[in-house]
Amino acid sequence: MATKKQTAISEKEMLYDKLVATNPAIERKGDSNPYTSHNGNMFTLLLKKETLAIRLSVNKREAFIKKYKTKLMEAYGAVMKEYVEVPDSLLKKTS
Repeated sequence: MATKKQTAISEKEMLYDKLVATNPAIERKGDSNPYTSHNGNMFTLLLKKETLAIRLSVNKREAFIKKYKTKLMEAYGAVMKEYVEVPDSLLKKTS
């Protein structure tokens, strides 16, 4: 009988799961790259289980980048123009 390969859960993935669990209306999806979506539109992504990105409107995106001294998300050599990287220090504040 074949068994599903067990993979270690990273600290960031545990924090991401804890964050998603703060809102029961949100469902965590994905395996290699966990994400959340609403009406088919992804709004968070934990790329390679290490880098959290969140989708924001233009005004909120610019304010977030300035406030948290972060940048637009880059994935697989492309800039994800609507997503910003969430600093690790902010991810740890899941409350």
